[in-house]
Amino acid sequence: MMSKAICLYETGGPEVLRWEEVEIGKPGPGEVHLRQTAVGLNFIDIYHRTGFYPLGDLPATPGMEGAGVVIATGEGVDDVSPGDRVAYAGQPPGAYAEERLIPAHRLVRLPDTISDQQAAGMMLQGMTVQYLLRSTFRIKEGDTILFHAAAGGVGLIACQWAKHLGATVIGTVGSPEKAELAKAHGCDYPLLYREEDWVARVREITDGEGVPVVYDSIGRDTFLKSLDCLRPLGLLVSFGQASGPVEPFDPGLLAAKGSLFLTRPTLMGYTAKREDMLASAEDLFEVVQSGAVKIEVRQTYPLCEAAQAHRDLEARKTTGSTVLIP
Repeated sequence: MMSKAICLYETGGPEVLRWEEVEIGKPGPGEVHLRQTAVGLNFIDIYHRTGFYPLGDLPATPGMEGAGVVIATGEGVDDVSPGDRVAYAGQPPGAYAEERLIPAHRLVRLPDTISDQQAAGMMLQGMTVQYLLRSTFRIKEGDTILFHAAAGGVGLIACQWAKHLGATVIGTVGSPEKAELAKAHGCDYPLLYREEDWVARVREITDGEGVPVVYDSIGRDTFLKSLDCLRPLGLLVSFGQASGPVEPFDPGLLAAKGSLFLTRPTLMGYTAKREDMLASAEDLFEVVQSGAVKIEVRQTYPLCEAAQAHRDLEARKTTGSTVLIP
């Protein structure tokens, strides 16, 4: 059976993303044949396209998140059935496709109140926020946190969720428009990182104490300054590197700056077991269905125009969640 997908034959710029026909086989044991209705766009897709995070053997289809309808199931699949609306995030890649085969154990059934586009725009980003705020550092009422890229897809979900948990949220953003957007989603102090000394502002907001946790997906450009925002025994959660990889540094720096902690977590690490993935998704669905966290798909592109979506994401032109429509 033929379908269309984005294929990657070599790593490089957005132009290496090719829209072409591919063959979809029958689902094997434990597999599901999925017809996709919406695909999430995430920064990790860019890392895969450039080869920064290798996808493995090429040609390959990128994409880590999607939603759709089960067409058929292979032998031994009893978690989902044909006709079920489902969504997923994480391994294995291959989401940039009209149809695909996927292990059944990675799928989550969707509640009726969550649309396919919402699901594709929130599974990877929302489950990332879930582990960041509920596991890596368990935010509690009264905490003040710093979250970089507060107007991005992960950032807007994190601002709302952290506010719901009773935290005061400081966020960095790249423009006055993004500052307004972050503020509307629960960010108490949106800081323009290009125009102000955000380390000094964090110290000022916290009466010189610093924050217990910094969530940093920017990487090279913010890493050392993020350490300077932490109070003694604080934790730097480095969960991405949009500006490039962090330069090597002497771990003694963590001691000098106040016995600090550093972690480099991934969603795949936190949701490797099915029970952990289901618990994470359930937590996410709960805050979305309650209205505490609103998922806004702020950009959509036809899947065949994935290259343009990548250009816009890299140029920081997007805010919130972006969905590709097969």
